[in-house]
Amino acid sequence: MAPLRLPPATSVLATVELGSDRQARAQVAPHEAAPAVGRYKIIRTNEVDAKDEALTAQQVRRIQSTGAAALTRSTGDNFEGTARKAAKLSIADTPAQDFESVAAVIATLPSQTAMTHHHPGISDGSSSERVAEEQRNVRLSAFLYAASRENDNDFHLIVGDSLQAGEEVYMTMEVSGLPPPDDASFAKLKSARDSFQGFFGDQTPGASYDFYDPPIPILVEGSPFFDISHAHGRSPGPPTLHPHMPVIWEIHPVASIQFEPGPNA
Repeated sequence: MAPLRLPPATSVLATVELGSDRQARAQVAPHEAAPAVGRYKIIRTNEVDAKDEALTAQQVRRIQSTGAAALTRSTGDNFEGTARKAAKLSIADTPAQDFESVAAVIATLPSQTAMTHHHPGISDGSSSERVAEEQRNVRLSAFLYAASRENDNDFHLIVGDSLQAGEEVYMTMEVSGLPPPDDASFAKLKSARDSFQGFFGDQTPGASYDFYDPPIPILVEGSPFFDISHAHGRSPGPPTLHPHMPVIWEIHPVASIQFEPGPNA
């Protein structure tokens, strides 16, 4: 397993195990992959993205006393955001290209300067569609280091390579809130969301970042997305890992995610 860059003790509010409810579900559905009961610790912190409000004292006390994640404004599954909504809820119509690492994906992405000065310009309005540079899909094996849930119902996944591999680098990948059921991307986005929530059960992340010890191996596929709304100011990511997140590009949306993939995945 990949080692974890641990958050500082001052940001840790609770530590829980991933969890006995997964064992119960596996007994009900034995055809599913065996759960990793007790194999992962969830380190629940007060770390949030720079653009988000800090946890309230009440939220902090709830995490410390119950171990439960901090609730977000909405607990539904539908996407409730507006910025580049059309692009965020669409999947590029191209075959997925396989990559060996997060670093290898990042190496193929246009620079922030090029995208910020893109012609035609990229709007953060709700009708902003994918531009040519976003019309692609990538697939790779990596590790899930941390995750949180945003008020728009997206799950922010901080994904990186094994720290044993050398360079420490992470990027954001988002399991999206859902579009209307008649949307062309609905089935894939719902499947990805079901996979994510099914793995974590009642330990899905909340308004602040959870870290996973050890990081969880995943096989993930999705479309690159340039988050123009973060072209100025501090970019997203938990403070512990943010210095090693070199781009505001994301994989958004995640079209599929598999946890603990086997060697033939």
